[in-house]
Amino acid sequence: MKDDSYIPQAQLSRLEHLVAPGKVVVVYGPRRVGKTTLIRRYARQHDPDALVVTGEDISVREYLESESLPKLRAFVGRRRTLIVDEAQYVRRIGLNLKLLADHVDGLRVIATGSSSFELAQQTGEPLTGRRYVLLLLPLAQLELREVEPVHETRANLETRMIYGAYPEVVLMDSNEDRALYLKELVASYLFKDILQLEGIRHADKLLRLLQLLAFQIGREVSVTELGTQLGMSRNTVDRYLDLLEKTWVIYSRRSFSRNLRKEITKSRRYYFHDNGIRNALINNFNPVSLRDDVGALWENYILVERLKCNLYSGRLVESSFWRTHDRQEIDLVEEWGGRLYGTEVKWSPRAAPRVPGGWRRAYPGSAFRVVHRENYIDFIASPAPWPEAVEG
Repeated sequence: MKDDSYIPQAQLSRLEHLVAPGKVVVVYGPRRVGKTTLIRRYARQHDPDALVVTGEDISVREYLESESLPKLRAFVGRRRTLIVDEAQYVRRIGLNLKLLADHVDGLRVIATGSSSFELAQQTGEPLTGRRYVLLLLPLAQLELREVEPVHETRANLETRMIYGAYPEVVLMDSNEDRALYLKELVASYLFKDILQLEGIRHADKLLRLLQLLAFQIGREVSVTELGTQLGMSRNTVDRYLDLLEKTWVIYSRRSFSRNLRKEITKSRRYYFHDNGIRNALINNFNPVSLRDDVGALWENYILVERLKCNLYSGRLVESSFWRTHDRQEIDLVEEWGGRLYGTEVKWSPRAAPRVPGGWRRAYPGSAFRVVHRENYIDFIASPAPWPEAVEG
């Protein structure tokens, strides 16, 4: 990897395209993934005189919660760019940013937040027609390939599977330092936004829920069973799962079905946005050679990297999984342009690309491939939507 500690962020070019007078760009994402780095990089390159503030500052909140146009004008002064980091801490931020966007000529506004449910509620309706949204996740291989030769990518694969891709983790040289950082991240930041919400009191239940999900990667999750194991109602488990998705800890995929008799419908699988967070939650940073969950680690890694690749490449893809009652399955089904693309994820390069018979019969003309540790790089880091597909 190059000596420069800054790894070019794919969303920077998108941010540059969206920022405009009278508009507000909202950057969402987990804590510590580089949102502040992104906005400061933008300011350095496009407006070094930008007003950059944080919603954690009480004096900033005094102005940005005021709903007073004279007070807001005085706050931004002659600046042409306002950047509000951690905007979820500012009450009525959406209404106040609307006032600025509508009444301060030429003002460009960027806001960031790690709490999508809080910030979305505050910016959604007031900023209708004025808001653009960007999602920033831990570093993608699509970004790393800009500074990392292919041989280094292959050499770093097992490290990425175990410690993930948070920017600071990627730049660390020691696995011991990586493990300590991830444990601190889980202890100090993972539940911070959720626990600030009224009525969320059981951090221990949230932790246990995530630990249970960590051992069910690649399998359908029963919310009723989770509730039984946790001593919680199904509705409470559903609520916690929703909050964990909205704070970018996990994400889910639904089962794909065209209502064929043998297809499983209305089920979900859950994955983590970062392998390192998953392993910190279960306190397991053992090397791949000493693990019995390599398949789950590999599937989580490939699917989240594919998600980031699609997101940062601007591909609007519907993603799901496919499974039948007679246990035929495909790990990832993507649909775009009126065509289906199936991907099976296997750690072993010896896995043969066998198209499930039920899939071939039900969806003729669809594409299919097996992704393994010798052919994975283009699949997760190429701008091309479907490299080396095998026809079904």
